Amino acid sequence: MYSDADAAALYDLLNPWDGGKYPSDAFYDDLVMAADSVLDVGCGTGNMLRTARERGHVGRLVGLDPDEAALDRARRRTDVEWVAGVAAEAAWDREFDLATMASNAFQCFVGDDELRSSLAAIQAALRDGGRFVFGTRHPRARAWEDWNPDNASDVVDAAGRALRVSHLVESVVGDVVTFTETTADQDCIVLRVDRTSLRFLDVPALGEFLAGAGFAIEAQYGDWQRGPITGASREIVTIARKVRPQGT
Repeated sequence: MYSDADAAALYDLLNPWDGGKYPSDAFYDDLVMAADSVLDVGCGTGNMLRTARERGHVGRLVGLDPDEAALDRARRRTDVEWVAGVAAEAAWDREFDLATMASNAFQCFVGDDELRSSLAAIQAALRDGGRFVFGTRHPRARAWEDWNPDNASDVVDAAGRALRVSHLVESVVGDVVTFTETTADQDCIVLRVDRTSLRFLDVPALGEFLAGAGFAIEAQYGDWQRGPITGASREIVTIARKVRPQGT
């Protein structure tokens, strides 16, 4: 079997954090380095905050994630606060200048109630005027149509195992896409199957949820180079600012 720890290590191999290579990583790196205190929601294995420390960030850095195996890897860096949990249950009160959700983690908020409670907790964690920055895949680009076995990735993991990672969409219901990720060995023996649902919100829907939680959209881009949102955009990159106390 392919363990949770193996899966976390494989994630890092398939998704290295590199601001010099990936515009999305550079986008977040610049924002994090300019903020005194940062909360990374859905931090995973912690590579964004680790990079910030390596680049000389001296303020408070906190990573939040429910995946214990991912946090075990993150905790190898001991000068960052790593917290196990989900956004909706967070209880920070005006402690951060910046909250982030990188790598499209925002799309994991599938239900309306989960999304509203998560946004409320993130908003409460920010100081007045603090910013919440995240990216989502633009639904018009229909990214899920590329999630099929024909686009499998072949990789050799840290243990020297030759692996194939493939995806298969099970359903598209409204704005929610459910799919599986299958990890197999070189003999096509399945080692692990993970199922995930992601929500693809469009620009108006994102705006409504953010406004309801006490955020104002400061800027929105269609790519990580800060280009405008167009009919061909594959991303919706949002910078939202806390504009009022939650519940008022």
